[in-house]
Amino acid sequence: MTGTPRQPAVAGTFYPAQPDRLRLLIATLLDGAAAAPPPAGLELVDVLGLLVPHAGLTYSGAVAALSWELARRIAPTTIVLAGTDHQAWAAGIGVWTGGPWHTPLGDVAIDDALAAAIVELGDPFAADDAAHMTEHSLEVQLPLLVQACPGARIVPLAVSPRLGTHTQAGAMLGRLLAHRQAAGERLLLVASSDMAHYPPVRICEETDAQLLEPLLRLDPDDLRAREAQVLRANRPGLVCGLCGIDPVRVSLAALSVMGATRGILLGSATSANAGGDPNRTVGYAAAAFV
Repeated sequence: MTGTPRQPAVAGTFYPAQPDRLRLLIATLLDGAAAAPPPAGLELVDVLGLLVPHAGLTYSGAVAALSWELARRIAPTTIVLAGTDHQAWAAGIGVWTGGPWHTPLGDVAIDDALAAAIVELGDPFAADDAAHMTEHSLEVQLPLLVQACPGARIVPLAVSPRLGTHTQAGAMLGRLLAHRQAAGERLLLVASSDMAHYPPVRICEETDAQLLEPLLRLDPDDLRAREAQVLRANRPGLVCGLCGIDPVRVSLAALSVMGATRGILLGSATSANAGGDPNRTVGYAAAAFV
């Protein structure tokens, strides 16, 4: 582990900062996910990537745990995390090349060699630790990751809304990851995004269903078009269809190159399911890509 470590930015807000409380919460979430019936026709050996939500664990943790419980059974050695750059700090795709990420449950090491190889792909990939310092979309995954995949290394990617070359960037990343998988590396690509933001619960569920259809078809361009369509409809309260549409579009393009042909929905919910205001909701979904 080389370089400056990343300190937690949202411990105590998005998840408990106290190790004992956090460990109990994560165990409860993963146990609940393990008890859920597995999707029909899902073979672990075929899973190349996952979709996870990234709200506070009180709200989205049960859905996120469905993906991380699957990751536990896959046991990857390296997990490439593609997350939303909410503040648009990165110019394109900012690659973390610093030291380990600290969590209340222990450190998560970086796959330095893979991070360097991704940077070497060139534009729009660039070393950019600053883009990750206060961003929560990947940090909230780490307590689940630490417990589900102990010892796994990560490569964090901050995908900016300023990126204009999603499918091209995804193809570049996909070719690199496919080459490494062919050499025997156990890799998993994980995209972090919440779904519809702030409409009443019925509209949230309808919007999520509309956007999950192209997402599960691995069609990044239709996903963008569908989100634009639902936003033009001026649905009450709706401000976005996916806050992480940028990392999701890059990941879908990468996964297609890696050999994935479809997504399988593992579960979905809204913040209202966790006690949130049903008139102002956020949607969450977990999926596996095979």
